[in-house]
Amino acid sequence: MRCVHSREAIVLSRGARWVAAAMTAVCLVLLQGAGAPNGGLLFARPLQPDAAEAVVPGRVGTWNICNPCGSGNDFGRATEIATYAPQLIALQEACVRDVERIRRYLEEVYGLTYRVEYGTVLRNWNRCGGLPWRPGGYGQAILSAAPMTDRVSVEYPVGGSEDRGYLAVTTLVDGRPVRVFNTHLAERRQGEVRAGQIEVLAAEVARHDRAIVLGDFNAVPHAPELATMWALAPGTDHGCRPSTPDADADADADADAGADADACTTTTDWDSTFDYVFLRGTTPGTDHVRPSPYSDHHLLYTDLNRGRGVSGRR
Repeated sequence: MRCVHSREAIVLSRGARWVAAAMTAVCLVLLQGAGAPNGGLLFARPLQPDAAEAVVPGRVGTWNICNPCGSGNDFGRATEIATYAPQLIALQEACVRDVERIRRYLEEVYGLTYRVEYGTVLRNWNRCGGLPWRPGGYGQAILSAAPMTDRVSVEYPVGGSEDRGYLAVTTLVDGRPVRVFNTHLAERRQGEVRAGQIEVLAAEVARHDRAIVLGDFNAVPHAPELATMWALAPGTDHGCRPSTPDADADADADADAGADADACTTTTDWDSTFDYVFLRGTTPGTDHVRPSPYSDHHLLYTDLNRGRGVSGRR
C-alpha cells in the first residue's frame, strides 16, 4: 500500500479528500500498530460537502478542545478544524502532544499547513501523559497559517483552582498585522479570580491598536468581570451584549443554571456562553458556532473579512 504524503494531499480535489483521509488512516494504523493513540482513525467521517477547500483568509476561531474528554479524539478534532479551515485558531485545554498530532493530520490528510505556538501553564502527567518525570505540557495553543512572532506566554498571578494564563503572538490576519491573545480563565464560581485575571489581560491588550482576543472566559456575557473586556474590545456576537450590572448581580449562579443574556449564542453543551472573540481596532465579523462530539465546548469562528467571498460552511 502506498501512503498519501502531505505534499500530494494538497493537490487533491475536494471530492477525493475523504479518500486521502481513509488512506492516511490505514497507513497510520499500520505504521503505528494497535497501540496507536488514535485507533479509531479507520472509522473517521469524511469532510462535509460544503467544507472549506483551503484555509479561509480572515477567518479566526477559538475552541476549548476539552481535557479530559476521552482518548483518541485528535483525528476527529483535526477533521472539525479542517471543515472550517480558519486562518488562525486558538485552542484551550491543549496538550502539546495532542496538538502535534492534530497538526500532522491537518497537513497529511487535509493539506492544511499550520504553524503553532504554545502557552504551557502546567506539566501534568494525568492530563497529558508522558513519563511521570517528564509529563506533557498543558495550556493554550495557537495554530496559524501565517508566521507568528513576538510570542509571550503569561501565567496569571492567581489561577484559581488550576493554573491559568494567556498566550500572545503577532501575526498577519487577512494580510494585516495584529496582536492575537488566547486565554483560559478560572473556572465557574471563581468570578473574583477571573476579575483579577482580566485586569492583567486587559492591560496588555490595551497597549495595541489592533488586537484579537480569543478564548474560554468561563463567564457569561453579563458577568461583572467581563465589563472591562466589552469596553476595551467588543465581542463579535452582534446580538449579544452585556446587560446592566443591577440586573445580573449573581452571574456565577446564572452560569451554573445555564442562564445567558438574551440573544447570545451558547457555546457549551450546558447552554452557556463562555467562549468569545473580542476585537480591538479590527473589522467586525459574524460569529458561527458549531457543536462538536469531540468537546463539551463548541467550535466558534468569525469571518473578519466578509467582503471577499470566503468559502466554507456558514
